[in-house]
Amino acid sequence: MRDVLDVHVHTTASGHAYSTIGECIAAARKKNLELIGFADHAPKMPGATHDFSFLNFKVIRRELDGIKIAMGAELNIIDFSGSTDLPAQILKRIDYAIASLHNPCIDPGSLAENTAAIIGAMRNPYVVIIGHPDNPNYPIDFEAVVRAAKDNHVLLEINNSSYYAGSHRRGSDKAAREMLTLCKKYGAEIIMGSDAHVEQDVGNHELSQKVLAENNFPEELVVNSNPEKFFEYVRYRKSLAPK
Repeated sequence: MRDVLDVHVHTTASGHAYSTIGECIAAARKKNLELIGFADHAPKMPGATHDFSFLNFKVIRRELDGIKIAMGAELNIIDFSGSTDLPAQILKRIDYAIASLHNPCIDPGSLAENTAAIIGAMRNPYVVIIGHPDNPNYPIDFEAVVRAAKDNHVLLEINNSSYYAGSHRRGSDKAAREMLTLCKKYGAEIIMGSDAHVEQDVGNHELSQKVLAENNFPEELVVNSNPEKFFEYVRYRKSLAPK
């Protein structure tokens, strides 16, 4: 499978990640990535950076030594309506956003509540990706979520860090089976993300690729093959924002 992008990378700005932007770009170059995207945690996550950090992305070049660079954020879903922790006036100035459920930011709810939280976040026009939706700590109605992702032109993530043996999202690989089966049924596209918190993991989708292979997931529904596929999603989602 052609795999040339990783847009779920964290830097020291996240508070609990350990590499700089420069170190991560160097790692992306070694792995022949064509696009790296930085999605540091938004402020509700303990230790995360201040809002102002996201406003100053203008100083960062969007291409360096042949590698495209996107500057985004991993938003925390903070209620069961799908609200997130960066305002629209900031979101419209960054390149893209991932929205995720994280234990430090919201306690798991019922299946119906967790599902409503994710689908609510999809209504935010700046959200392009739902991060690690197969997290068993937040059980969801996969049928409803996959259909909403397809309808709203939002990508569902296959998150490499979820599948490590010691992951706090243990069991994600099993939950992914149901989600991927439904993605195939409805033609919903997915994206692999490393969720790297250190430079060595940039572009590391080894476990994600294993999950996709085990579920016979079609390559044409994986956007990692071409940066332009990802940017098409970004442009469409932002086109929905109020002018």
